[in-house]
Amino acid sequence: MKKIGFIDYYLDEFHADKYPAWIEQASGGEMQVKYAYAIKDKENGVTNRDWCDSRGIELLDSIEEVVRLSDYLIVLSPDHPEFHEELSRLPLQSGKPTYIDKTFAPDRATAVKLFELARLYGTPMYSTSALRFAEEYAAVDRSGIAAISSWGPGRFENYSIHQIEPIVHLMGSRPKRVMYTGTPAAASFMIDFGGGKQANIHHLGRGCPFALGLTYESGECAFIKQESDFFAAFTRKLVSFFESGKPVVDPKETIDVIAIIEYGGLAVQRPFEWVEIPGQD
Repeated sequence: MKKIGFIDYYLDEFHADKYPAWIEQASGGEMQVKYAYAIKDKENGVTNRDWCDSRGIELLDSIEEVVRLSDYLIVLSPDHPEFHEELSRLPLQSGKPTYIDKTFAPDRATAVKLFELARLYGTPMYSTSALRFAEEYAAVDRSGIAAISSWGPGRFENYSIHQIEPIVHLMGSRPKRVMYTGTPAAASFMIDFGGGKQANIHHLGRGCPFALGLTYESGECAFIKQESDFFAAFTRKLVSFFESGKPVVDPKETIDVIAIIEYGGLAVQRPFEWVEIPGQD
């Protein structure tokens, strides 16, 4: 049985709650979360000690201990990517397969730095939105896509990745610039990929399903509503990564996703103006 270690900002959060059972099931019991470390207890939440005790997971005093005792590593903190550089530094020097949860980094420069650190120490690593692996998106014909319109719930700050990552993967080209086109009630953005290719994302509020509309260069169109169990597909990919040590997402795509989020945040301050995304040649 292979042992997995969690490294988090605080452990009382959805991904940490769900991943242990999902991983154990997807691996047929061959992989289990056995160790955990977190910087702090969640305010007005379950303490890290109580969280671990209720799940039979050993709470350790340092990231060093988690890295030393674990076969595989998961850096969580899904809603606090500003801590990913601090939390990931030792895991990425370990040579052990490491998954870093969404959103990967607070900005493009940090994303590049983390991938460079992993490469320097030969540590297999990737990061992704689970939506990337939705069956409906995997079945999309990626050739000749000219435009994508995307809809989903949540706030831009921590939920836009679930729309942006499938778009970047499907487009197959680098984003050039981004424009904010939203309102106080509903954030929306346009992303220019060059060569006449564009995408837009819409955050339409609580309860909005994830969906994509696609237009092809041929003039054909397709509409896809996400309904499959994308977390199950994500977990199968994660188990496969731990087994093989082969990352399942191209680092360039992850860096592009983070760049769109970073410069999309700047575009909010300049509505209806293009904001160039550097380093995308």
